[in-house]
Amino acid sequence: MNVIIIDDEPLARSIIKEFLVYYPECTVVQECNDGFEGIKAIMQYKPDIIFLDIQMPKINGFEMLELIEKPPAVIFTTAYEEYAIRAFETHAVDYLLKPFSRERFDKAIQKWKDQSTSNTTTVTATLLETASQSPSQSQRIVVKIAGKIKIIPVHDIHFLEAADDYVKVHTVEGSFLKNKTMNHFEKVLDAQQFVRTHRSFIVNINQVTRIDPYEKDNHIALLKTGQKIPVSKTGYGKLKMLLGI
Repeated sequence: MNVIIIDDEPLARSIIKEFLVYYPECTVVQECNDGFEGIKAIMQYKPDIIFLDIQMPKINGFEMLELIEKPPAVIFTTAYEEYAIRAFETHAVDYLLKPFSRERFDKAIQKWKDQSTSNTTTVTATLLETASQSPSQSQRIVVKIAGKIKIIPVHDIHFLEAADDYVKVHTVEGSFLKNKTMNHFEKVLDAQQFVRTHRSFIVNINQVTRIDPYEKDNHIALLKTGQKIPVSKTGYGKLKMLLGI
């Protein structure tokens, strides 16, 4: 069983390696200091399981998992106590709250072994959906472009547009695709800054310069960039409320 450890704390990685000595069937193929290294290692070694910290520099553990098409089984090793511990207990393979004992580690390994591959895949997908509600997810969007990772602060976003199974994120630097739904971003982004004006569009209200009538009960929002965004009857009501008009 190939194992990857992803944690920015050398001591934490050492403890996991020490405990894994008692599992000769497990081989640590790579240690990683951050999420960028983690993605490369996962793509290269295709591990059976990863031990993953959540709070790391550059990108956090949740964002790293989102960028992997088929994430492996995950055991969190984290001090991230303040967020959704119950969700981890329900949906993750397991989580280890630092500092953890050898006995607790053994239980996590056994839990992983008891799970079937199909169940692990479902668990990981459910966990990602739950984890995407974390506070950091509302402050930035992480995308992958030609093998490179780009972090987009939400204040750089002009609007989001539905694009089949993806969402196109329009920014000052151009447009980027994210494998998420409009409903996801409507829930995650700050409702005081981003408004779903139409089933296919979410707009940063700081970019709106004018709202013009269009057809029947519909309108058009003109952005600072000159782009025109459709506004449905429901979306118009939301815009009026936030803009105080």
